[in-house]
Formats: sequence, C-alpha cells, structure tokens
Amino acid sequence: MIRLNLTQRIWLSFGLLIFTIGLLTAIIYPLSIKDTLTEETYRIIENEQQNVWDPNNQLPREGESPTDFIERRNAARDVGHVVIVDKYANSQGDPVPEEVLYEMAEKAYNQKKNKGRYELTYEDATLFYAITTKTNVKGEKVYLISYMWDTYRDQMVNRLWLRLVLILLFTGIFSIIPAIWLARYLRSPLTILGKRFEQIAKRNWQEPFHWKGDDEFYILSKQFEEMRQNLLRHDHAQKTFIQHASHELKTPIMTIKSYAQSVKDGIMPKDTTEDMMDVILKETERMEKRVQNMLYYTKLDALKLDVLTKENFNFGDIAEDIVERFRYQREDIDFEITGNHYNLNGDKEQWGILLDNLVQNALRYAHKTIRLSAFNNGSEFVIEVFNDGERLTGVTGEEIFQPFRKGNKGQFGLGLAIVKRIAELHGGRVVAENRAEGVAFQIKIPITNLKRKR
Repeated sequence: MIRLNLTQRIWLSFGLLIFTIGLLTAIIYPLSIKDTLTEETYRIIENEQQNVWDPNNQLPREGESPTDFIERRNAARDVGHVVIVDKYANSQGDPVPEEVLYEMAEKAYNQKKNKGRYELTYEDATLFYAITTKTNVKGEKVYLISYMWDTYRDQMVNRLWLRLVLILLFTGIFSIIPAIWLARYLRSPLTILGKRFEQIAKRNWQEPFHWKGDDEFYILSKQFEEMRQNLLRHDHAQKTFIQHASHELKTPIMTIKSYAQSVKDGIMPKDTTEDMMDVILKETERMEKRVQNMLYYTKLDALKLDVLTKENFNFGDIAEDIVERFRYQREDIDFEITGNHYNLNGDKEQWGILLDNLVQNALRYAHKTIRLSAFNNGSEFVIEVFNDGERLTGVTGEEIFQPFRKGNKGQFGLGLAIVKRIAELHGGRVVAENRAEGVAFQIKIPITNLKRKR
C-alpha cells in the first residue's frame, strides 16, 4: 500500500477530481449538445419551410437547381426543398437521388399528422428532413419535404467541444493556485498540532492549546486540551503519590533504623531486647501493610485497561468472612448483616478487599454497632457499611476517597481510595453520608451490572 503525506493526498484528490470532471464531461457533454443541436437543425428546417409556402417563392423544377445534392453537404445551414403533389404527380425542387426521394415519399405517404420529423443515412452522413402536408385548391395533397445535412450540427459540436477542452485546460491550470493555498491551509493547523505533540512527548505540557477558527480543528484542539489536562492531573497525582508514599515509609524506616542502631551500640531505649524487637516488628508490619496497599492501588489503576474476571458469589458468605476476621479486634462492637441472600457478580477478591477496608475504617470510629447491608434501591444495587460513630466533618464530595487523605483516626490514607477504585472497576460509585445515628458508606452499582438472587 502506497503511503502518502497530506500534501500528496491533497494533490492526488485534486487530480482525481479534475480527471473525473473531464471524463464525465467528455461522455455526457457531446451527447447532450448533440441532441440540442439536432433539435436546432430541425428548427432551422421548419423555419425555412414557412418561407417556401409563400406564394412568391417558386421552387425550381427538376434539373433547374444550381446546387447539387452532395455538394449541399459542404454548406453548413443550407436547406433544400422537394414538393410532391399527390402520389402520381412529378416532384419539383432541389435535386434528390431517386432512392432518397423514394424513402422520403414513403414517409410522407404514411404520415398521419400534418408535420413530421425524420432522418436517414446516405453515404455515411445523416440527412435530417421534415415533411409538411397540405391540400391545394384542386383537392390534391401536397407534401413539402425540407432537408438539411448534419454538417452544421457536427461543426457546432466540434467547435463547442474544442472550447470546452480549452476551458477545462485553463481551469485546471488556474486552479493550481487555490490547490496550493488549500494544501497550506489544511497543513497549517496540523503542523501546529504536531509541534504541540512534540512538546507533549518531551513532557512539556504546561502551555494550554486553543484553536480559533474552523469548527473541526476547534473540536480537535479541544480534545487535545482535554488530553493535556488529563496528563497534568496524572502527573500531579503521580508526584503526590510518590511524595506521600516516601513520607509514609520514612517514619517506620527511621524507627527501625534507630532501634537497630541502638541495639548495635548497646543502648536500651526499652526495658528489654524483646521489647525493642517488638517495636521493630510492629514498624515492619506497618511498612509491609503500606507497601501492600500502594502496590494494590497501583495494580487497580492498571486494571482499568483489562477485562475483569467475574464470578457469581453470595454477599452473605463474603460478609460473614469479613465479620469473623474482625469480630475479636473489638469485642464491644455488635456486627449485623442484612441482605445476605443477594448474589453479586464481579471479582470476588476485590469485593473482599473493598469490604475489608470499609470495616477497618468503621472499627476506628464505631461506638457499638457496625452493619453490613445489601439491598435494591430503584435501578441501583447498594452495598452499605454503617457505623454509629462520630459524623463526618470538614469533608465534602469525593474528597474523603482521595489517596493519602486521612481522617482523625486514619492510618495510611489509601483504604478508602482503594474502595473507590474497586467500585469504579465494577461500573459503580461510592458515596459517604452522615446519618442521624452515624455514618454510612455506600457502593451503588446499576442493577444491570450485577445478578441477584432472592
């Protein structure tokens, strides 16, 4: 396949357009103009017939015409006339070969109307003739036959065709100028856009891009600007993630390093070596947890481009597993599960992590009750984790689900961000709302995305 740049495509399209117009003109124009000039030829013949019927105009008798039948072909608009009086009368007028006169007479005798148009071929040329019928004072039928060769028509067709070719030629030559302008005009915004893409490739995406002009390129520039904004947000989120991650990992690393150095130097900040090892292990577990969360959050980000492996599973089963895992961390909390008869369709592991993070968050704030629920709400299927702890304050919208945002008792700031990402991967959304008796986190998914069973 031949690859062409934009300029070559414009010139190729321009050439094909000119060729197509010329080809169609070469086919259609001669046929159209030929029909028009044939009609004009008959009109000339019929106009001359009107003059012949004038009593003052006398037709030459046989042998008296100075113009030969064949020589008349060289005269462009010369019209000859023949009169036949009744079937058996002699003809008079311009000389006509017997075979031609015989064919004309046959047409005249068979003509039903007063006027008729005909043509015949004689010696590779076309002869047009018109027949008009009248009755003289003796009651005899008189047939006036006026004829004209196709010389005039052919000459006019050739002249007009030559002029058309010249017009097309000059049009093609002069249209090169607008074609050059069009090529530059179309390339201009694409060249500008190409330079901006080069800047994007060099990670220089600070300068905004707005195209003023054609709607098509305006839409393209708007899409480009949206891409630039997304890159800026992604770059900002990536830098923020790295900053927060390094800060969160720095604290346990420093603690572990300081305790390890103390052991090496023989200094005992704790009562026993075992107490010091417990601190180191605790900080190691905290760091391990944070690293796992960061890796899983990054994994969920990559899963946006993949197809989830979904399966059907029971909400009650997965909720019971979560509750059993956390029941003994706070024995003063009552766990409730409602809607355990519903089935979900999705990635079971991700749903387990989602509920795990919501329950961990609830454990930090709940006073007495944590409730896990599943229910239908119109066109949406809702999974809710409620706790009767203090209400949300100083946070609006989706701010609470942003990465590294911590509440009063938050630990790492990725738990709720992971919840939001898993909900989005399953076509849903997550909301947090204050209730009179506490706080509820809800995952809302269109009912068509999940299968339920009563």
